[in-house]
Amino acid sequence: MSMLCYNRGCGQRYDAENNTEGSCTYHPGVPVFHDALKGWSCCKRRTTDFSDFLSIAGCTKGLHSNEKPPEPVKPEVKTTSEKKELADLKPKFNEHIIQAPKPIESIKRPSPDEPLTRLQLKVSASLKQALEKLKLSSENNKTEADEDTGEIKVGTSCKNGGCTKTFAGPQSNEEVCQYHSGVPIFHEGMKYWSCCKRKTSDFNTFLSQEGCAKGSHLWVKKDDGKKVVPCRHDWHQTGGGVTISIYAKNSIPELSFVEANSTVVKIQIVFDGEKEFQQHLQLWGVIDVQKSYVNLTATKVEVFLKKAEPMTWARLELPQKVAPPAEQKDTDKA
Repeated sequence: MSMLCYNRGCGQRYDAENNTEGSCTYHPGVPVFHDALKGWSCCKRRTTDFSDFLSIAGCTKGLHSNEKPPEPVKPEVKTTSEKKELADLKPKFNEHIIQAPKPIESIKRPSPDEPLTRLQLKVSASLKQALEKLKLSSENNKTEADEDTGEIKVGTSCKNGGCTKTFAGPQSNEEVCQYHSGVPIFHEGMKYWSCCKRKTSDFNTFLSQEGCAKGSHLWVKKDDGKKVVPCRHDWHQTGGGVTISIYAKNSIPELSFVEANSTVVKIQIVFDGEKEFQQHLQLWGVIDVQKSYVNLTATKVEVFLKKAEPMTWARLELPQKVAPPAEQKDTDKA
């Protein structure tokens, strides 16, 4: 009876009687995700693509194991009574009521149809060095590159997210691929796919999540020039401004730009060869375009938006108004 190996990076089925030293190729370390780079702590290889990360071959050989690795220990949550006891132990002070100053009158929201202005680009020294190295390596690769035969090798893994199947011959093309159509998200210790949002803190459980979409296997990624791809991004704010961080590696200054008016921002970033990221935002608050700028580094793009008024934004984007259904009015008249 075959058993499933739970060693990280293996995931193959094996026969206990034929389990010998060297049968399993796995990663003894843990997955590492930092600044959009993905890899294993036990080996040095890093990649920005999640499918390539899953296909990184193990760096250690040993025996297959059907024991699941221990899940991370969760911190103990104190009960309500314990919290009350801690609150009673805190020193009590006399409360003084201070009258807050009158709020500043809010700025009237400008029209989103105002003309867009291209924000100033600041290119860091680290990005300039990274682009120079890429130029040199691409020139060397042109002379040494072999012609692509277009044949799919046996053992090639499917490039669809969440699919663990490998190419075993022409019959593999007839199989139904069950995969995740979204992108992997790692935030505050939780791991999930953007398409189905089944959150877990354990990496092995995340990898074993069954895909939520069905289709055909993707053995070879098509490279047809510039392509729009999703990119991990986040934002934070201070009293005077909002910073949007886009984790796009090696962005190209000549092809990347950000345009904005007081309430709208359009972002277009070309990075990592021919990948392209686009985003159109209708901002929650109002910004000062003249004091806003874009900072390009080797690992990410930071868009700084200067607030036009000193107030905290509830969110980055303004919620879209939903129009009332017209069909219901027609039925009421009838």
